[in-house]
Amino acid sequence: MSLSKFLMIDEMKSVYSEMLNNRVSPNIFTWNTMVNGYCKIGNVVEAQRYVTRIVQAGLNPDTFTYTSLILGHCRNKDVDSAFRIFRMMPSKGCRRNEVSYTNLIHGLCEVERVDEAIKLFEAMGEDFCYPTVRTYTVIIFGLCETGRKSEGIKLFKEMSQKGCEPNAYTYTVIIDSLCKDNKVDEAREMVGRMLGKGLVPSVVTYNALIDGYCKHGAMEAALEVLGMMESNNCFPNERTYNELIAGFCKKNVHKAMAFLDKMLELKLVPNVVTYNSLIHGQCKMGQLDNAFRLLEMMKENGLVPDQWTYSVLIDSLCKVDRIEEARNLFDSLKEKSLKANEVIYTALIDGYCKVGKIEDANYLLDRMINQGCLPNSCTYNAIIDGLCNMKNMKEALSTVKKMAGMGVKPTVDTYTILIKWMLKEGDFDHAHGTLDQLISSGCQPDVLTYTAFIHAYCGSGRLKEAEDMMIRMKEEGVFPDSLTYTLLLDAYGCLGLMHSAFDVLKCMFDAGCEPSHHTYSILFKYLLKDRGTKDDSPAVNLVSNGMLFDHADVWKSMEFDTALELFEKMRQHGCVPNANTYGKLIIGLCKVGRFVVVQKLFDHMRDQGISPGEDAYNSLLNCFCELGMYDDAMIVVDLMIKSSQLPYLDSYRQLICGLYDQGDKEKVDTLFANLLRCGYNSDEVAWKILIDGLLKKGLADRCSELLSFMEKMGCQLHPNTYSLLIEGIDGA
Repeated sequence: MSLSKFLMIDEMKSVYSEMLNNRVSPNIFTWNTMVNGYCKIGNVVEAQRYVTRIVQAGLNPDTFTYTSLILGHCRNKDVDSAFRIFRMMPSKGCRRNEVSYTNLIHGLCEVERVDEAIKLFEAMGEDFCYPTVRTYTVIIFGLCETGRKSEGIKLFKEMSQKGCEPNAYTYTVIIDSLCKDNKVDEAREMVGRMLGKGLVPSVVTYNALIDGYCKHGAMEAALEVLGMMESNNCFPNERTYNELIAGFCKKNVHKAMAFLDKMLELKLVPNVVTYNSLIHGQCKMGQLDNAFRLLEMMKENGLVPDQWTYSVLIDSLCKVDRIEEARNLFDSLKEKSLKANEVIYTALIDGYCKVGKIEDANYLLDRMINQGCLPNSCTYNAIIDGLCNMKNMKEALSTVKKMAGMGVKPTVDTYTILIKWMLKEGDFDHAHGTLDQLISSGCQPDVLTYTAFIHAYCGSGRLKEAEDMMIRMKEEGVFPDSLTYTLLLDAYGCLGLMHSAFDVLKCMFDAGCEPSHHTYSILFKYLLKDRGTKDDSPAVNLVSNGMLFDHADVWKSMEFDTALELFEKMRQHGCVPNANTYGKLIIGLCKVGRFVVVQKLFDHMRDQGISPGEDAYNSLLNCFCELGMYDDAMIVVDLMIKSSQLPYLDSYRQLICGLYDQGDKEKVDTLFANLLRCGYNSDEVAWKILIDGLLKKGLADRCSELLSFMEKMGCQLHPNTYSLLIEGIDGA
């Protein structure tokens, strides 16, 4: 029975054979245990052999026997066979019990026959059976998994009222469901209720909550949950760290890489999911060299990259116009015994379309179909967008028909691509006709669809129609994004309606939509005009062109008192400048090297009691490094470290190389020692500072010194990183 419980079926069979060899006669309990053990792994054929032995011994299969068989059939997703046994039980003189019902209800839920499961659940009383906590839990899980979350939560509330208290697993099902439904704060409250009832959340419970926060980019909250988990003596597992890594990869891949080190410290084994997230994160930050280094590290660790790994790399190469490298990587898949899927094909097809190579894209599309890999809507959308970019609307519309002919339904993205290009050509009638077609096809226009219309109306001075479209999108429950608001704000500014422009900014603040540095540059553009800036100012000369102006010219013209004027007008309209406001201004000014204004803004920000964000600090750090102001850069690094923020390693690389150029070896030693104490991943430090920095500048001796320093500090480098370093130092 113990071996069966832990699914050690071979060992269970061995003990049974030993029993027979020692002439100990099995009884009904022995055979039932064998039946149950095999049914747990879905091996009903083997289980039936022991049922036969029960009958041959002159005994009758009992409730336990039949309940085990129901479980076995359900494990095989053969619910109809399970149902036949369930119905047969009374005729065999066997009472159906709570476990019989629960096993079958679970089986029905697993094959998404939830309505039948509910009927069975409601019929339990006919056999004088009462739902157990497990019965409730499996049916709540079934409801939540099939999108019927409100019914699942209602049943969760009812079970307590009927005297059946939820257990930790029941709570976990609800917590996971709330997180997937974007109700993470409610899920957090539910964990509190669990703890209040004396229930102990498992690693699965905490992982559900961490995943919910990570998917929303709420990484501080995710780390709080990790801390709560550890304080309650619940140890994180691989999935915990995979979720945190995926979350940090969206914002700061350095922090994600640091969690890779943490995994290894805890003797947790990174898997393909771990490396795929990190590769994606490095690609997102434009660090393709690091992404390929992770690929090699992954292979050396005995992991086999999958289709997702290569689709990310191919897509990222295409996005930076390294199309031939992407094609070579694509062609290499065959020798890796890896078949390209629709995601990989689509990434490369999109890459060819972006650089205007439609013939290559169509060739790949034909090859894809011939190899039995069916294109999806994203594949066709890439080609349609490419054709529109080449102003070949006729062929684009023909491709939409081909797409439908292949059984691929046009999506909202398909229609939006067409609408955008029709509007660019000033063909509003056809664009509106396509919008009607979109809606009649059962698709819901999204923020990009509406923004395309608002952009076109604002660009042609049809402000009333732009306003109407904004009202329409809100009525349809579609939330404007930063671009949508910025377009409308610019249109008001262009007409001199600054009060209305700031009203739009207020709407952004109220909706929780963060203005971009482009939003603020547009406001500055019109503030400069209102202040009577000289006519030859490039920022003013471009005002009459609506969105057609160079944002850099505005930032070059901006002074600190202009920022103060903006802040005052924002306050007058109920928009109190916040960390995001200062951050976006700092980013815009840093892009054009206006560090004097930036420094004043930083001081003003801190006087207001507002802490700079990581993006703002990194922009300032990069600005100082680009201008060779290394002492100022070091001050920023210290400020970041004190506020537990990680400077980008590219800035560290520039700073260290710059200090070496100036002969400031002592400063480098201090800076590098502080860097190694910040929790960066050791391999990433070696890649960016030693290989991409010092070795590329021919400073092999300096590289050796810092490598020795890393070793003295106890940094563990991957063998692959050591190979790259040795090769680079020897080559130099």
